[in-house]
Amino acid sequence: MSREGPVQEPEEEPPPAPAGDLRPTGAGTLLRWVAVGLVAGWALHPVCDRLGVVPPLVSAAQPLAMLLLAAILGYVAWVTHRAVHVRRERLESHQAVNRFVLARASALVAALATGGYVGYALSWVGDPAELADERMVRSLVAAVCALAAVVTGLLLERACRVHDDE
Repeated sequence: MSREGPVQEPEEEPPPAPAGDLRPTGAGTLLRWVAVGLVAGWALHPVCDRLGVVPPLVSAAQPLAMLLLAAILGYVAWVTHRAVHVRRERLESHQAVNRFVLARASALVAALATGGYVGYALSWVGDPAELADERMVRSLVAAVCALAAVVTGLLLERACRVHDDE
């Protein structure tokens, strides 16, 4: 075999730069997740009744878990805000992305849980069952704790924002 000269490979164009940027989680998105949770939480009680299963009782661990999530998110939001906005430090890209993803995922899941607990509480309104009032109160307490996790998730998301120096 003979070679007639250097073989030139066709030049590949670099992939286009990604357009746009990440936007904060909108109220509409959160409300849709709350609505899905509301329907699912409300449906849990009648479905359990139809299946002959005892509807679940919200234990003290559930609101405490939401409070723990809110506390962790609040602390990370505070540390991130101080680093980025007060001391003007730059986060490494993987740290910023990890915190942003944690914030968004936590806010969405906590919104779903908020709706679920409120829906479950509403399903017990006017029910003559023995533990109906206790289920309602515990569900509403858990909903408030889940709402705290939504707020702190949104605060962490906001703390991750950087402004261009253009």
